[in-house]
Amino acid sequence: MTPHPGEVTLHYLWMLRPKAQLSSVLEITPQWLQERGIRGLLLDLDNTLVPYKFKGEAPEAIIAWVRGLEAAGVRVFLVSNARRKRLKAWSAKLGVEGIGLAGKPWFGIRKGLKQLGLPASQVAVVGDQVFTDILGGNLAGAYTVLVTPISDKELGYTKLVRQLERLILKQ
Repeated sequence: MTPHPGEVTLHYLWMLRPKAQLSSVLEITPQWLQERGIRGLLLDLDNTLVPYKFKGEAPEAIIAWVRGLEAAGVRVFLVSNARRKRLKAWSAKLGVEGIGLAGKPWFGIRKGLKQLGLPASQVAVVGDQVFTDILGGNLAGAYTVLVTPISDKELGYTKLVRQLERLILKQ
């Protein structure tokens, strides 16, 4: 269908829309994943698992959640645009492998899929940002899950992008 002059077409927005929206990663259970045919998770770090720039101990609830997923046979891997040193520290705290400075949305998701050794159709990409986590996951053909950011502390740039995300999610 040809758009009328001045009409904006929104057919490309599928790339920016998550398949699911949840308030927390803790809502993702082995049963929830099994119902969707998901066997692996690519998880963002900042404002998805822990607050941005948080340097404390790993939250017990998150550690227990990761252990429960792994016990159920779900493969878990961190994919973050955070610095490698930060990602490495959190990998150790959570007991999960990962990559930092991942280059999401373009490179990190594909690297993570390779590490999991699963087809994209069996992997969920979980994060708090539309233009990194959701776009990257959708472009790779994975199931995408947008979670509510844990904290509103973040880069100034990210705060601006959040405004655009809200507009897109309303469409």
